[in-house]
Amino acid sequence: MPALTTYKTPILADWVDYNGHLRDAFYLLIFSYATDAFMDRLGLDSSNREASGNSLFTLECHLNYLHEVKLGEEVEVRTQIVGHDRKRVHLYHSLYKPGSDDALAANEQMLLHVDLAGPRSAPFSETVLNTLLALAEDQKDLPKPVWIGRVIALPA
Repeated sequence: MPALTTYKTPILADWVDYNGHLRDAFYLLIFSYATDAFMDRLGLDSSNREASGNSLFTLECHLNYLHEVKLGEEVEVRTQIVGHDRKRVHLYHSLYKPGSDDALAANEQMLLHVDLAGPRSAPFSETVLNTLLALAEDQKDLPKPVWIGRVIALPA
């Protein structure tokens, strides 16, 4: 199974800057919508959150801008599970024009499953964990993402 296509959208006029390029913040907005869609795919949709009192929180994210994205272009997010345990999931989102294999941007996220009453970390339910395990198994042969694990630093 390839990476999941989790979100598709045209680039809207309100999202572009004075050069006609997608503003930096809106790359993250698009990836955020993809995370929401991934949560729905796991069974962590709004009805589950309401019933269980649990959700996913983003602990950390890294964003790499690779190519310009312009007003009106169609884009899609492909999502790969990099790793997970009983409470966390490490995701890699990449932004593409549909039908292309040239990434426009890359986003790495660490998400934590949280009991909202605390808030405090909580293990995934058995149902959610089984769905996560099945998706990760389907993606086990995907190559390691190119832009993962990067650190921001000036040369010494």
